[in-house]
Amino acid sequence: MSGFIEWLEGLNKKDTKVRAVLRRSLSFDPSQYVPAFPYIEPFVKEEGNSWRREMHYLVAGLWATHWREGRVGQPLRIGQACQNLYAAKDRSPSIEGRFITLLESDQGQLPYRMRQMVALLKEYPIDFEALLTGLLYWNDDQKLTQNKWARDFY
Repeated sequence: MSGFIEWLEGLNKKDTKVRAVLRRSLSFDPSQYVPAFPYIEPFVKEEGNSWRREMHYLVAGLWATHWREGRVGQPLRIGQACQNLYAAKDRSPSIEGRFITLLESDQGQLPYRMRQMVALLKEYPIDFEALLTGLLYWNDDQKLTQNKWARDFY
């Protein structure tokens, strides 16, 4: 695994403003909020692929938004967390619809849809390393990430 979330956790222990800056970065296109650079660039500075770089910024912002002191429980892959939410909401069609919309998102829609979904999942621990891995392969022609998330959900 990349250790990216561990990197962010380490930064957070040294300075809690890290989370505030990363949360704020979600108001901008991924990798466009300069105050977030000191926290992300040391980890991705050798990354030449813009999609991979943008996904690190997106996941960092999502992690910061979702972070809670003392959160307990085994972190869940995004499909599992969505399934738990779906079950908790009496199999609400709106939850399933949002999940399907997320799976159908293109590159331009994905950051917005991910922010919406992570906000809905505020009560569930999320495996952000697995989320990052999935997002890095989002554009795969075989839709491997989307299929894996769908299998986790259903």
